[in-house]
Amino acid sequence: MTMFQLERNPFGRLVLTLPDGTVHEGVVPVRAFPLAAPAEGVSLVSTEGRELAWVPHLGALQREAHALIEQELAGREFVPTVQRIESVSSFSTPSTWHVTTDRGPTRFVLKGEEDIRRLGEGALLIASAEGINFRIADRLALDRHSRGLLERFL
Repeated sequence: MTMFQLERNPFGRLVLTLPDGTVHEGVVPVRAFPLAAPAEGVSLVSTEGRELAWVPHLGALQREAHALIEQELAGREFVPTVQRIESVSSFSTPSTWHVTTDRGPTRFVLKGEEDIRRLGEGALLIASAEGINFRIADRLALDRHSRGLLERFL
């Protein structure tokens, strides 16, 4: 898919060149479905907030453009994936959760059960009291200990 050209300028900002030759500096990629379908539906938005290009699927892009978009998104998106729940301070809320994520061990405070949202197909999103979202890709794929702790809150 070569509907546009994407590069990074010397200041680290993304520069989009459209097929008609129009150049837009400082474009920002925005995922349409960041949790449910992160590789599908990415919009390239101008500094004024106007959509300049639509990418139905990141895999269809040239490797360089795909990498630039993923790098830009990774710098703005921070949603650690919980791999194991080590312990919870209490089975009533608020409670402090000690977890291991794809970014290392951490702890967070769960204010209430309503801060755990189902995303479908076993995926969950947990909003911490600190404002950080934690993702569980598949609750059934967690180890038995983690599933047992999690089930007390669902």
